[in-house]
Amino acid sequence: MIEIKSLCIELPGFAVQDIDLSIQDGEFFILLGPTGAGKTLMLEAIAGIVPITSGRIEVRGRDITDLPPEHRGISIMYQDYALFPHLSVVENIVYGLRYHKIDQNKSKAWVDRLIGQLGLQPLINRSIHRLSGGEKQRISLARALAVNPYVLLLDEPLSALDPNFREEIREVLKKLHQEVGITFLMVTHDFSEALFLGERTAVLNYGKIEQTGPISEVFQRPMSPFVAEFVGMKNVFPAKFEDTTALVDDKTLRLNTSPPSHMRYVAIRPEDIIITKEKIAENGLNVFRGMVLGITNRGLYYEISIKAGKTIFTAMLSKTDLFEMRISETKDICVAFKSSAIHVF
Repeated sequence: MIEIKSLCIELPGFAVQDIDLSIQDGEFFILLGPTGAGKTLMLEAIAGIVPITSGRIEVRGRDITDLPPEHRGISIMYQDYALFPHLSVVENIVYGLRYHKIDQNKSKAWVDRLIGQLGLQPLINRSIHRLSGGEKQRISLARALAVNPYVLLLDEPLSALDPNFREEIREVLKKLHQEVGITFLMVTHDFSEALFLGERTAVLNYGKIEQTGPISEVFQRPMSPFVAEFVGMKNVFPAKFEDTTALVDDKTLRLNTSPPSHMRYVAIRPEDIIITKEKIAENGLNVFRGMVLGITNRGLYYEISIKAGKTIFTAMLSKTDLFEMRISETKDICVAFKSSAIHVF
């Protein structure tokens, strides 16, 4: 559906380099990465807003690299809505139709369907000035889809919303994608959004793709230290391997199997680390004694940093567990994790 081949975009002080990406027809694809990775720049290049230095972009087998934006069959929706303040809701929604040669009866039926699916019927004659963020985002979504594009590009559509509206629009996006069957390509730096909405992802780091694949695979089996930390592994360590053991600083970790010779790192998700004040029998576990260095409130859970010898492990505890265990800084603690919880790359 979307084929990006050897894409390069060079700007002063920054470049997107050698991007190869294939996105299937009707897929909900997520472009992940931190701020400044080049995600929005890629979207704007696909939309035809930003000129590319080299490479090729194809949509449905058609080379659109040199086509103007209005001839690409692509819509883009930005996080700040970009609605016209002097137009009503319905006028905003149908604004783009004037630039596309679309059968009026078919376009009206399609717009009416979108208005119904997005719950906008009570709002269509209103000014946009007194609408909520969630309502504005749904209107912006309807406007982007009104021209019935082959591809909808979404630039951080949830980041400007408060938590309640964010959850609402996330549900709307998922349901709408399933109903309309249009290819969605969404940019975000939030991995939880990617897990909920997407099917596959590409992780971008300073203009280069680090890893591409199903979101669950990227989450569970990252291929680089950057991706591991980005998806929340937290415990990422250089390691030397010998048979079924990994040497990390002054610690020897037992593995399930002997890794290939080119592996250089181990990683453990914080939720896979068990911490207790009592001594734990090994019984197939990697067990170490340590001292609590810090406790950080992350809202729904607490993040606990434990120094065991030269190695600092990060674990997660619920508020209930933290209070019941009465863990505090400088306390001695036991750290344990299964061999199967160790990811090697």
